[in-house]
Amino acid sequence: MQAPFSTISGFRDLLAAAPGPNEDARKGAQDRNGQLTKPPGALGRLEDLAIWYAAWRGDARPEITSPQVIIFAGNHGVCAQGVSAFPPEVTAQMVANFEHGGAAINQLSQAFGAKMDVYPIALDMPTADFTTAPAMTESEFIEALQIGWAAVDPEADLVVTGEMGIGNTTSAAAVAVAVLGGLASDWTGRGTGVDDDGLARKTDVVARGVALHATTDPLEALRCLGGRELAGMAGAIAAARHHRIPVILDGFICCAAAASLAKAVDGALDHAVAGHLSAEGAHQKLLDALGKQPLLQLGLRLGEGSGAALAIGVLKGAVACHSGMATFAEAGVADG
Repeated sequence: MQAPFSTISGFRDLLAAAPGPNEDARKGAQDRNGQLTKPPGALGRLEDLAIWYAAWRGDARPEITSPQVIIFAGNHGVCAQGVSAFPPEVTAQMVANFEHGGAAINQLSQAFGAKMDVYPIALDMPTADFTTAPAMTESEFIEALQIGWAAVDPEADLVVTGEMGIGNTTSAAAVAVAVLGGLASDWTGRGTGVDDDGLARKTDVVARGVALHATTDPLEALRCLGGRELAGMAGAIAAARHHRIPVILDGFICCAAAASLAKAVDGALDHAVAGHLSAEGAHQKLLDALGKQPLLQLGLRLGEGSGAALAIGVLKGAVACHSGMATFAEAGVADG
């Protein structure tokens, strides 16, 4: 679907005008939950997840049958600063691996019945080194947002966004500093496994980039400090909201991109849950800032949407119990 915006302000306006949950469906799901053959609250957080999902889908007894996993890839000019343990060529090599079904995210998507789509965005044109210039021009940024928006299948009933891009934990850390405040050292981690010298260099790069592009506009921060794959994820998350499709957020990089939406428009992530807490040090701080409690905590730090894809199983389980269980009346079981 073609993106219905051509400027940053147009994107912001669409985000602000996005629909909310269906309150009739929420009430119906709450009523149904109270009649299911279990003690009140016995399924814990699964009950809240099912009701949340029902409200966004507008169906008090929903199903999840068509999840979509979307992976965006981009290259980063800031890699010239020596911020990653891997060379930029790995981005394109991993995209090829995705396309041939060889990555972890391919296996997880298949395991949970998700359609998986991969969008490499101008890999032959890395973003600018954000310590010397804005990472993306406005037209480049809009194009990446539009690619993300159009990547969402309106027929999907759940969306996971993931990424691939050597150097993108550096960009994500810089976006987090600019959007959420604090010091570069608060948000910068080891990413793919840089040593102590690499971490110090990476932290310095983040600090210099944020100082150069001082802005209070979260979308401008994403343009100046992010990457095409971060913008792609932001566009997809916004499009999912437009279609009332719930979203599972992945790790630190995905949540940094999502934070720009949350700070641009209040409530922009109400249709999203956090799939997991990653091993990247600042992810917990980022989730706290977004007010999101992760569904899983397994020490993952792969990216690719892998933690969020694994969490599809949790959400599917919540919805299956909610919609498939019998009520006390249906089962002929005495209620209390």
